[in-house]
Amino acid sequence: MASSTGVDAHPGASNNNNTHLSGPGARSKKLNGDGGLKATIISDPEAVSLGAGSSGGDKTHRKLKSRHIQLIGIGGTIGTALYVQIGRGLLNGGPASLFMAFTIWCSFILAVTLCMAEMVTYLPISSPFIRFAGRYVDEAFGFAAGWNFFVFEAMLVPFEITACNVIIHYWSDVVPAGGIIAITIVLYGLINLLAVQWYGETEFWAALGKVLLIIALIVFTFVVMLGGNPLGDRFGFRYWSTPGAFTELYYDGSLGRWLGFLQCLIQASFTIAGPDYVSMAAGEAENPRVVMPRAFNAVFYRLTAFFVLGSLAVGILVPYDDEEMALAFRSGAPGAAASPYVVAMNRLQIRVLPDIVNAVVLTAAFSAGNSYVYCASRSLYGLALEGKAPAFLTTCTRAGVPVYCVLVVLAVALLSFLQVSNNAAVVLQWFVNLVTASQLINFSVMCATYLRFYRALQAQGISRDSLPYKGFLQPYAAWYGLAGCFIMTFVGGYTVFLPGQWDVPTFLFSYTMIGVVPVLFVGWKLLKGTKFHKAADIDLYKDVEEIDEYQRNYIPTKSRQVQSPTDLLFRPVLMVAVENKQQRIREGVGLALWLGNE
Repeated sequence: MASSTGVDAHPGASNNNNTHLSGPGARSKKLNGDGGLKATIISDPEAVSLGAGSSGGDKTHRKLKSRHIQLIGIGGTIGTALYVQIGRGLLNGGPASLFMAFTIWCSFILAVTLCMAEMVTYLPISSPFIRFAGRYVDEAFGFAAGWNFFVFEAMLVPFEITACNVIIHYWSDVVPAGGIIAITIVLYGLINLLAVQWYGETEFWAALGKVLLIIALIVFTFVVMLGGNPLGDRFGFRYWSTPGAFTELYYDGSLGRWLGFLQCLIQASFTIAGPDYVSMAAGEAENPRVVMPRAFNAVFYRLTAFFVLGSLAVGILVPYDDEEMALAFRSGAPGAAASPYVVAMNRLQIRVLPDIVNAVVLTAAFSAGNSYVYCASRSLYGLALEGKAPAFLTTCTRAGVPVYCVLVVLAVALLSFLQVSNNAAVVLQWFVNLVTASQLINFSVMCATYLRFYRALQAQGISRDSLPYKGFLQPYAAWYGLAGCFIMTFVGGYTVFLPGQWDVPTFLFSYTMIGVVPVLFVGWKLLKGTKFHKAADIDLYKDVEEIDEYQRNYIPTKSRQVQSPTDLLFRPVLMVAVENKQQRIREGVGLALWLGNE
């Protein structure tokens, strides 16, 4: 997807007389201007986040490994939307519209990914794109973008908690909704208040289960469509011709089919993400200049395969006029009852599998919510580091966890108790409408920020070939992503303007953030008197020296070479044992280097 051109990527940086040691208890010795030695004790170089110390007070720890980053990116994106909510798109537009919409939207996600990968790999700091928006465009722009992203991530937490409650009630109503919500929030708190590597491990295994489920469902689709089902029905692409590939929404004829496709595109814009979750882990990733390019590439291609093939599978398995699925969505049926996959299993009289799907979907919902707690807390932490949120939020535990940021996000999660007095399906739709606009605003911000970054490189005579990651088709990809995401931001709630479709809650949830973000921008601009940064004046070097120093101190480890598609899929699992052994080797080497300098 892009070229990787190096590791130390401080454009124009000169060599200096540094002696760097790595390992537990290692000492970093650096020559002062007068020739004297300045000694800094680094207890664990891999644990110190870039930008720590004088450059910004970042106290998070670099404990997330390559396998963690890749599965966090996948796990944060794959939630209940891919397994359950995708059925609503099928009802609205038909199988062809659904497949086309998901395929087209993946091209916009590719454009956003190219933008984020180039910037984040160059400067892998905590809450990167939020802070880039302030550095490369305008501090007021960064303030508005940061709080929008926080609202987006924080609102997704109660969305997934609500989904967890709905899924559990697929089996039984014995446990009250309030109890399930409380237990889920407590579990999120325990996982996210521990050291970041424990969050990484939890998310790694949960995300792996989601990946295996979607692969299994795609294989299931292929088998049953060819007649491998109890009915012996070789139905193939039957439902694309009967009842048809397109359905009409709100109006008859071509207009109705267009609106059906548009509704599927809106569904895709909520369902498909990825680069934002990968980038948020940059400040806590080991060896980020090497790990992050691989993570961006792997997450995009795997997610594209899952979402495009998933949308195709759904249209093969169930006709768009299936009454069971339509009734499940109308009545807010619990769990995966509304999932097209479960509906297909019931149509084909396949038993047991629906319960297995529901169990893994529960894991998917819990894992996605867990990722949102992490991303929301880190976005708030990044705002605090930049002085755009209260300073006390920069407080971290000894393990490098921004404790107060996590607690704020868990407080927002209490909104999930709304479903105790409302239909769960209604509450879910509220959150979907609210965060869809926020997500599209985030993507627009990423593309706009990249365009300023690109212009700054040009103005300051810095070749993109000197960067550790160079995306293709730039800046055209950035303009393409910006145009698509910006337009779709306003399209999301269009249905309320159709005759007889006006609904105040839907309007407010669809367009609230579109109105709030400009207010935040103008308010901060007036309060602080900020100005748009000229390309020649943009500071491209802030925090870069710390990153280069970290990369020089980092002891690279030889990773096992992988070639086959199967190996690429299961590589993260195989790396667990390898990394444990490598950690023991690094500790031994570091200790030997330290003793040799005593």
